Amino acid sequence: MLVFDMRTIGNKLLGVRKKMGLTQADVAEAAGLSDRTYADIERGSVNMRTETVLKICDALNITPDEIFTEQSTVECKQNELFERLSMCPPKERETALRILEIYLQSIV
Repeated sequence: MLVFDMRTIGNKLLGVRKKMGLTQADVAEAAGLSDRTYADIERGSVNMRTETVLKICDALNITPDEIFTEQSTVECKQNELFERLSMCPPKERETALRILEIYLQSIV
């Protein structure tokens, strides 16, 4: 689903930036924007030109799709489970994957 709300887009940018451990100034500099402009974008108080979106996405190493679309609840849960699974010890990960494989075979 496409996102058109600038606050939602700004919040997504904020989340990506924080996850990467960057400051607003870091992203602004990498994207060739003023600190104030980037802060306004994260607040959702300004519209962005396509060129600006591309510069910010390049600075954050993401695609525009990551900020202009929303994942479904199922996709979010799936991503959360995959992340948790990746933190498990290899033996437990193998067991969990085998259980999932057996389940999927049973429903096909």
